[in-house]
Amino acid sequence: MDGMSNSWPASMPPLPSALAAAFLEGTSGGPKRERTQSQLLHAAVQVICERGLQGATMQQVAQAAGVTTATLYNHFGTKEALVQRLALVLGDTLCRAINDSYVHVADGAERMAIGQRRYIRLAADSPAWTLLLLDVMTANPAVLEAILQYPLADLRLGVRQKKFKVPSEAAALDAIHGMCAQAMRRVAQGQAPAKHDQASAALLLRALGVPPEEAAEVASRPLPPLEIGAQGAGVAARNQPAKVPSFPRRRESRASGPAQRAGPGSPPARGRRV
Repeated sequence: MDGMSNSWPASMPPLPSALAAAFLEGTSGGPKRERTQSQLLHAAVQVICERGLQGATMQQVAQAAGVTTATLYNHFGTKEALVQRLALVLGDTLCRAINDSYVHVADGAERMAIGQRRYIRLAADSPAWTLLLLDVMTANPAVLEAILQYPLADLRLGVRQKKFKVPSEAAALDAIHGMCAQAMRRVAQGQAPAKHDQASAALLLRALGVPPEEAAEVASRPLPPLEIGAQGAGVAARNQPAKVPSFPRRRESRASGPAQRAGPGSPPARGRRV
């Protein structure tokens, strides 16, 4: 895929439990076309976990979903389009789950800090998937634009509350995304010191106009838990670390071969605790 790394590992770990559960809940139901697309996205996660991004083929995704290759191409014309859609849905799912976790928080500065820290902690929990999402966002501005709507809402709230003082909304968004993305990449690559999520969130709040002592205090507050609904909780319990969430299949799928084990090109080193 253009603009993306060509050195992806031969397999990927399962999605983090909370994200896998939220992904299942967020892609359940809807009209037939949406249900089929959700089925294809779940199959894509399964195949990418088994064979890695570069090793995954459209034929394998169709087989895992129990549909014809023609049906898959009817929904996604290229592998790039499929991965772009998957990244958008996963990113939006993560953002919604994080947003739901602090819906009770009224302080724009604290909401911003929670969001930043949760994104960075994803890199510690699942470095390989984090790097995939970052690469897709870099190569596809539309995906990044959709994801940025969440911190944008918190930015505007903080400005209205006079917590944030920024000369330009666009410049502030650049700072938010740039700092968070680099912190996620550093953690995913195992290069970050301890409590990097707190340090990054505190520095971001200072950049947005929050006094240093207040920024440090807000960034060190306990994180609210990521809540999962009843259906998602069952998936999380089964995902330790089992396959990705199951999905309905129209016919028995046939594995095209055993899952490849990670070798020299294994997933990036797990990020340090943040």
